[in-house]
Amino acid sequence: MAKQFPSLTPELKDFIGRQHIFFTASATADSRINLSPKGLDALRVTGDNEVVYLDHTGSGNEAAAHLRADGRLTIMLCAFAGPPMILRLYGRGRIARKGTDEYRRHLASAFAGNEPTGARQIVILDIDLVQTSCGYGVPLHDYKAERPSLTNWADAQGEQGIADYWQKKNRVSIDGLPTGVE
Repeated sequence: MAKQFPSLTPELKDFIGRQHIFFTASATADSRINLSPKGLDALRVTGDNEVVYLDHTGSGNEAAAHLRADGRLTIMLCAFAGPPMILRLYGRGRIARKGTDEYRRHLASAFAGNEPTGARQIVILDIDLVQTSCGYGVPLHDYKAERPSLTNWADAQGEQGIADYWQKKNRVSIDGLPTGVE
């Protein structure tokens, strides 16, 4: 059965650290709901009520637009190996844009300064509710490895190619909301 917590416990922090994939969900009152899978070892616990993830360049930038307009963000993780569990982190998100002081601080403290090609922004979630549920319906899967496709694509684009891509594909959401990419 579902249990709710005001913050992350040490056990839940450990659970997050063992997962290879997480999902983000965001929306505004009038937009489509965006649900995205994330990997590439991008999620970090930075406090009892804060997590961050390093957001890579993608085909859209929906979460950034939704967080600018509304702020609500949910992150979900589920156990695909070991004991079953689903963990949801509810709260308010914000964006630390690449090149800002806040981005550099989080990159240094949470990711040891390692910035992969194509890194676009860091998403910060201020957690106001933590909820676990059974996860009995989540299938078991064996983790093989991260796909190299996104990293290879970003490396092939280079810095200017990524900046050009942001201008073409990441300035507005699919609903026309601004993302903050200038």
